[in-house]
Amino acid sequence: MKEGYKKVKRMTTAMRIIHWVNFFSMIVAIATGLYIAAPYYQSFIADSAVDKYVMAWNRWGHFMVAIIFDVTSIIVAYLYFFSRFEQPWKKVLPTPSNIKEFFAVLINLLTLNRSKRFDSSHSDSFNTVYFTIFHLLLAWMLLTGLQLYVHGLESGESSIGAWWPWMLHLFTDFTIPVTGGTLMDVRISHHYTMWLIVVWVVFHIYYQVWRTIYWQEGDIAIAFGGEKFVKES
Repeated sequence: MKEGYKKVKRMTTAMRIIHWVNFFSMIVAIATGLYIAAPYYQSFIADSAVDKYVMAWNRWGHFMVAIIFDVTSIIVAYLYFFSRFEQPWKKVLPTPSNIKEFFAVLINLLTLNRSKRFDSSHSDSFNTVYFTIFHLLLAWMLLTGLQLYVHGLESGESSIGAWWPWMLHLFTDFTIPVTGGTLMDVRISHHYTMWLIVVWVVFHIYYQVWRTIYWQEGDIAIAFGGEKFVKES
């Protein structure tokens, strides 16, 4: 360890697993989702016997990773409020200290680290708010996606019973009037939200690299080992 620095724990093993599961699931979700919207590699499939199943496999893959997102979202929502390691909800409250820290981190970013008046050994308000936005976007993706899915169960039945479509309608039908009144509006909202998430991911990666370079505290290692280094006061 470099002299003058101390190692601090910033991410638990559970959250690191969720982070990487979501990362790879997102790649699959985007690739299959774009195909479902507009098949872009159908022409490369020469065998007609295989060709007709390509869309089915894409829909299956898309649904499977959506289930993974459902499960991880429930876990993250629980840890958001009840984690014994840290409880992020406390950092998004509009308290004077959180607001001060939020803008201090933002100014640090805009001034290229010329002003650093906050403690970087813990998760700051700026990053916590940013991650909260991500999970809200993801929740909207899941709700609109499940509404599109249940629309295909027109009979009101499913392989596991009528309770499943009924529950999906109960929790996702509100997305139709909210987005504009038609299923196409839900589909468009689902698609646009995907691009917002892509933009979110691009900035997230950029910012972690930025922090690693400018702060020189090994922030990029948090997602891999759960730890980083901070200067001892």
